[in-house]
Amino acid sequence: MSAPPPYQNQPPQQPYGQPQQPYSGPPQQPYAGPPQPPYGQPPQQPAPVQRQQPQRSPLRGLITAVILLAVLGGGAWYVWDYNTNPNGGKAKKEAARDARNAERKTHDPQVGDCVKVEHSNGEPLPTIVDCNSPSAQYKLGERLLGAGRKCDSASYDYSIQFTSNRRTDYTMCFTKV
Repeated sequence: MSAPPPYQNQPPQQPYGQPQQPYSGPPQQPYAGPPQPPYGQPPQQPAPVQRQQPQRSPLRGLITAVILLAVLGGGAWYVWDYNTNPNGGKAKKEAARDARNAERKTHDPQVGDCVKVEHSNGEPLPTIVDCNSPSAQYKLGERLLGAGRKCDSASYDYSIQFTSNRRTDYTMCFTKV
């Protein structure tokens, strides 16, 4: 058998029986820094190190696109449903507003309107009726703005005082029909 070939950076094999010398590695040269350009030329800048961007999975992009489409589609559907559904959304708000306005119109007489007065829950509630109706009891003659104002008892037969947190307090003065 023959001896294996010497490996790189290994000292040559000594014949059998001779002492081996310690390995000191390849001959070293002192470090002189980066190579210098010839005289009169500007120094060269080292090339920038380019980092390799991690590979993005196409599945990740697909998932992002599906989530984005779902959010935008849900928002578009909500807006469309809010504006077109006859039983909810915008129609429901408009119906509630119209009901409040209708109630306010039937229970908030203006000067010259005829009313019948009901005492629901112990408080008088004027309801606007036709002046030719047999249920008409009083006709609104004057509305006095301000808290604690009194109707002239010589001119008016009945009065109702309203106090409110949101609106101005007032007194309605009625004459019999």
